[in-house]
Amino acid sequence: MLHKLKKIDIPIVVILLAFMVISTLLVYSATLDDPNIVFDLKKMIIIYIISILAFIGFTFVDYRAIIKISPYLYIVGLGLLAAVYKFGMEINGAKSWFQLPGGLLFQPAELMKLMLIMGVAAFLARKQGEPLKFFTDVIPVGVIVLVPFILVLIQPDLGNAIIFVVVFIGMLWIGNVKYFHFLIGALIAIGALVLFMYLFTHYHDPIKTYFSERGKGHWVARMDTFIDPENATKDQKFQVDNSIKAIGSGGLTGEKYLQGTSVHRHFIPYAYSDSIFVVLAEEFGFVGSSVLLLLYFVLIYRMILISIQCSDKGGSYIIVGVVSMFVFQIFENVGMLIGIMPLTGITLPFISYGGTSLLINMMSIALVMSIRVHQEKELTY
Repeated sequence: MLHKLKKIDIPIVVILLAFMVISTLLVYSATLDDPNIVFDLKKMIIIYIISILAFIGFTFVDYRAIIKISPYLYIVGLGLLAAVYKFGMEINGAKSWFQLPGGLLFQPAELMKLMLIMGVAAFLARKQGEPLKFFTDVIPVGVIVLVPFILVLIQPDLGNAIIFVVVFIGMLWIGNVKYFHFLIGALIAIGALVLFMYLFTHYHDPIKTYFSERGKGHWVARMDTFIDPENATKDQKFQVDNSIKAIGSGGLTGEKYLQGTSVHRHFIPYAYSDSIFVVLAEEFGFVGSSVLLLLYFVLIYRMILISIQCSDKGGSYIIVGVVSMFVFQIFENVGMLIGIMPLTGITLPFISYGGTSLLINMMSIALVMSIRVHQEKELTY
């Protein structure tokens, strides 16, 4: 145990602790004047304790044992995604959560991201770095990703569904997919995007009516603010416009802690979760935002180093999946608040308020740490 303890990556641990402090401060500020949510420090401490215990537990469990049972974990994840339709509770139009004792919520889609990464890693590891064949490798991995993608998409949870696709692309690329197959996939994706844009703009009203009748009108509204912001209504652009103004008003050093004008006047929806980056940028400015992004950069950098020096293909694939997940979530969350990405329900990793998200993120980093700890060869960096 002591030998394994010495292998723990200290910079990653320090960054995770820093994230907890930053998140607590920002969530407190975001909820200070919000009548709809009360800051519960006791609840946050409980969530942090559970997450830290999960991190420690997963770190010292050999990741290779987890890879061996990953097919069963994948099936369990699919079962939870299916069960949420019958036993889950609906929040903001999406039936994506289970109500747990103590007022805690559990979101199966968050757990499925980690199970999907392990399942795809287990499949790709059998190839041992050999070029992937289209019908016997790429297609099966695509099916593995497609099933949870559909289950999450119809909840509806577009943000987490997109993350599955990003993980699929990242892991296929590092899994040695052939350039020709990757090019075909890229052309199909571009063609689908062009077709979607054409259909969305030319048949906008029928599409809007169809989704509105099914309670999904906010999907069209969010796409309007991204695809055609000039013609989007003021209500549709409310969150993005106010987020951009708030981030800009933060200037170099911000408006000071607990004094963010837009946040505390309730101009920023979901400031404690999806829009928490706005709280940071408005109250701590460009300097505070840069520090957070630098911490993310160092975290990703340390994980990539572990992947490069990992002697086991399965371990490397897991790390690439985790890195792909985090990079996209960070880019999408910040990007949607400055108007360069469409609005989704993707949270900012480790910072946004959310017990399930934090727990899964900590377990993901713990898996990376387990890969480092259980390497027979000492990693040198």
